[in-house]
Amino acid sequence: MTLTRERTTQLLAQTRLFAGLDPDGLAMVADRFTEVSVPADRAIARQGEIGSGFFIIVTGAVRVVRDGETLARLGPGDFFGELSVLDGKPRNAQVVSTEPTTCLALATWDFEAVVREQPGVALAILRELAARLRDLTDAHHH
Repeated sequence: MTLTRERTTQLLAQTRLFAGLDPDGLAMVADRFTEVSVPADRAIARQGEIGSGFFIIVTGAVRVVRDGETLARLGPGDFFGELSVLDGKPRNAQVVSTEPTTCLALATWDFEAVVREQPGVALAILRELAARLRDLTDAHHH
């Protein structure tokens, strides 16, 4: 699958993180993404490695695995890789494709530029991280 700029812009507009951007903002962000296609059963991100990219799933599905335990399953519109890109520390989980998967990838330096230039994206990422933290906290209390 080769995504055009127009299709990439449409896909980004449909994701929670970028839904609030105006057309110019979406176009700027779309220009920074690269399409990455991986076959089934391939590691996209490896636990313990320093992350150099942020990913949004376009098609396919992945498992998020920490120390051999599956923590989550993600599909189209979901994203991963933000923690290591934000803090520069090693990835805390591995992400493995469960079927042929296409992602939009954003290198660390481009991720930082997007967050600086599009404050709405930074807010959306913070909200998503807060929701994930809340889910983890709630799960430990029950």
